[in-house]
Amino acid sequence: MKPISILLKSFLVLLWISGNAVAQSTYIPSDVNKQNREWFQSARFGLFIHWGVYSVLGDGEWVMNQQQIPIRDYEKLPAFFNPTAFDAKSWVQLAKRAGMKYIVITSKHHDGFAMWDSRVSDYTIVKRSPYGKDVLKMLADECRREGVKLFFYHSQLDWHHPDYFPRGGTGGSWTGRPEHGNWNAYLDYMDAQLTELLTGYGEIGGIWFDGMWDKKDADWRLARTYSLIHKLQPGALVGSNHHVTPFAGEDFQMFEKDLPGHNTTGFAPEQKIGDLPKETCETINHSWGFNLKDNHHKSTQELVQYLVKAAGYDANFLLNIGPMPNGQIQPEHVERLQQVGDWLAKNGETIYGTHGGPLTARDWGVTTQKGNTVFVHILRWSDNVLTIPSWGKKIKTAKVYGTSTPVKFAENEYGITLQIPPGGRQEFDTIVELQLK
Repeated sequence: MKPISILLKSFLVLLWISGNAVAQSTYIPSDVNKQNREWFQSARFGLFIHWGVYSVLGDGEWVMNQQQIPIRDYEKLPAFFNPTAFDAKSWVQLAKRAGMKYIVITSKHHDGFAMWDSRVSDYTIVKRSPYGKDVLKMLADECRREGVKLFFYHSQLDWHHPDYFPRGGTGGSWTGRPEHGNWNAYLDYMDAQLTELLTGYGEIGGIWFDGMWDKKDADWRLARTYSLIHKLQPGALVGSNHHVTPFAGEDFQMFEKDLPGHNTTGFAPEQKIGDLPKETCETINHSWGFNLKDNHHKSTQELVQYLVKAAGYDANFLLNIGPMPNGQIQPEHVERLQQVGDWLAKNGETIYGTHGGPLTARDWGVTTQKGNTVFVHILRWSDNVLTIPSWGKKIKTAKVYGTSTPVKFAENEYGITLQIPPGGRQEFDTIVELQLK
């Protein structure tokens, strides 16, 4: 039984991939889109924000599904969602203080609740909450003032909409939705909401999709939706957290809680690394949305080292926070973001605008490169001498980054040996700057 089910699943995944890929085969990115891809490739660090009416319950963004809360009960939550402490300026300034170049915020998560003033639904923060304000508009305006690009996370999965039918692997009969619906009508609704986001909030960085994995065998009309986005904003970048190799029409590739090429989560057994700019996303604790009981906050060292590893894999790091229902960001998260920003203020040259270096990731760390400069990021030490493989380029000079302290090196048939002087180790990441001949 198990082998047959695995084969069937693999067949459906391949069918889904091939069908959507063929539908997108004519996509040619615009010049501004190509320029924005280059910008995205060099940005390296972004802020992910999971925030919505689910924050009220303090049990993560999947609380509706995990606790199987029917729609009639879940719809009571907006009355308690009054984020009077929300301050778009402080959010954007915190992102900049952390060294982040862009923000991705949940416009609509799987619960279907819109965080803007949607004209095609009354299930919104403006119409259903006592707060009554469009937080996305405030955030978009502030991002524009501060020179930070804003992306909208948009869930294709919807546990609330009656036309999301047939239902997928989540949001079962417990929701109370009718056992029928018009799938194309739902996709029209989704496109209408995307049109609002792409026409009412100025120039945006792009759309960050999630949820296709809920219905792998469905016709998601990707060609139509992606074409709509690129028509309304040719420079907008499209990415999708579908856990498979990108389809044509997408502009960057994302990896959830994993570095490119890894599958520690089990989410992406079919995913291959493509040629598009890459991004990996991870949480600052264990939760995406606000979770009152989640105190497993990652250390500043863990966050810095993940950022460094991502750059070594030629990927951006999208670091998530889940603001509290009142609109404030948890102080533990503020502190860590500021500390990562302090590290980047000193070492950002080795991250921003770089590409993955000449060596693939090793147990000791990674390399990044900018022109004829290679940065060797040593994250794990065993002694003061490190031997690395040669990559065919001769070294002119070597020093501890950010100092004038030279690093002795030798090149031979065994590779390149770097000798770090006493006191040369740095907190979190010892960086050796190599100038190539």
